[in-house]
Amino acid sequence: MGSLILLDLMGGVALLLWGLHMVHSGIVRAFGSDLRRLLGLALRHRLLAFLAGVFVTALLQSSTATGLMTTSFASGGAVDLVPALAIMLGANVGTTLIVQVLSFNVSAVAPVLFLVGLIAFKRGGRTRTRDLGRVAIGIGLMLLSLHILLDTLAPAENAPAVRTLLAAITGEPLLCLLIAAALTWVAHSSVTIVVLVMSLAFASFVTPAAALALVLGANLGSAINPLVEGSQPGNPASRRLPIGNLINRLVGCILVFPFLHPIATALLHIEPNPSRMTADFHTLFNLALAIIFILPLGRLAALLTHFLPEQKPSADPATPLYLDETAMSTPSVALACAARETLHIGDIVETMLRQTMTAFLTDDRKLVGEISRMDNAVDRLDEAVKLYVTRLTRESLDDRDGHRAMEVITFSINLEHVGDIIDKNLMELAQKKIKRQIVFSREGAAELAAFHQEVLDNLKLAFGVFMSGDVRSARQLIAEKTKLREREFAAAESHLARLREGRPESIESSSLHLDILRDLKRIHSHICSAAYPVLERAGELQPSRLKDAEAEPLGAAPAPSGPSRAAPER
Repeated sequence: MGSLILLDLMGGVALLLWGLHMVHSGIVRAFGSDLRRLLGLALRHRLLAFLAGVFVTALLQSSTATGLMTTSFASGGAVDLVPALAIMLGANVGTTLIVQVLSFNVSAVAPVLFLVGLIAFKRGGRTRTRDLGRVAIGIGLMLLSLHILLDTLAPAENAPAVRTLLAAITGEPLLCLLIAAALTWVAHSSVTIVVLVMSLAFASFVTPAAALALVLGANLGSAINPLVEGSQPGNPASRRLPIGNLINRLVGCILVFPFLHPIATALLHIEPNPSRMTADFHTLFNLALAIIFILPLGRLAALLTHFLPEQKPSADPATPLYLDETAMSTPSVALACAARETLHIGDIVETMLRQTMTAFLTDDRKLVGEISRMDNAVDRLDEAVKLYVTRLTRESLDDRDGHRAMEVITFSINLEHVGDIIDKNLMELAQKKIKRQIVFSREGAAELAAFHQEVLDNLKLAFGVFMSGDVRSARQLIAEKTKLREREFAAAESHLARLREGRPESIESSSLHLDILRDLKRIHSHICSAAYPVLERAGELQPSRLKDAEAEPLGAAPAPSGPSRAAPER
């Protein structure tokens, strides 16, 4: 009988973990980018950061997920460590809220949640509605698992072996703390362990003091996961936030541990129900830690910054800077990391493009070689981004994250193509110019420089479109594509006019001049690709620029050639 009870107990815990997973994944899919944006806004003041941490973690039911989002902001010194630590204090409080809900007898609500969640998931036309249906089902599973745990422990009164085993395990408060910390680290969920402790306390399998010691262990164990999984190898600064959170928890456990018995006695006078008493202690402990540490966070941050300095950037330009492996469990965070790495590729490509005209005008052989070496870094970074996003898409993504993943890969590939054009075409032309000592006419050099500057300016505009998804900027980028085509035609006409005048420099550089214009236009076409996903998502793209063949009257004259103003050129 004892083995059956333990088996049912593990099944109830597994169901609770799965319910938590469904709630977390549903919220991340429905509101992941919004929650990340909220955290970004809150990282300006410690009090706002604390409140945002409470709110976001209450929705996600995972302080680890909140910590990963916050670490993506805090790593590298992008934001101050103090509000980041304040978010973690709020996250610790946020995880206690679902425990408070589960401490009441609300298992009767589970069938309603199952029904509502199933209807929303099956019938919901919008992706967000389906995700919220998943959340409702997950909460229902959590309530059902609590009911299973209580029903499993009820007949254990007749299983002395189970009671003897639990009494031996939980007889020493320090042992209770260590066991709960280990179980929380394995389960990756303090909520699960605290709910299990509530069930054991309700069934009188553990003493009130032992229940409080187990809760302390669950709080300590939940701070271990971000430290083990949230830090980047070889970068001490990435461990500042998880170590700061662990220090807060550890100090709290040290302060409270000697007074577990009087605290348990006082709480039982206020709340005789052992299950509710356990939940109240869990909440009060984290609130007390927030009150104690919210003001001294500045000193703690200074110590962490001193002992965990920022790692110097790698000398290898092909080393990815933002592809955080620990963010893979949270798609919105991982996609933000991939987008930042794509912008890193863009920075290198922008440097290559900017120095290209310098190489043409100064005949600098050394610069030509440096630009070619930069393309090798672009190729390797593009490969890293594609592999990172591809691994992410192996998991189930919602429509919004799926589209964003394709946008990141597409823009990264187009940037890699730009790098190839610069390396394989423009730099070969530069070497040809240097070798043959070709000189541009003064007017021709000015035209090329102006054309090149237009392409460079639109590259920056493309970066903005890629990150913001702004429809107006995307339309502007496509409009610039039409203008650049007209400028190319005008520049070619000017060059031909100089040829007709018989100017020696123009005759000598004619082929080179036109090839440079052609390659810069090709680069511009790849740059403008950033606008198409944005315009397509907004419904502002036509399927084709061709007229319907059936609509053409027989024998009708062909439409005049030239760029159409009605739809952007693909």
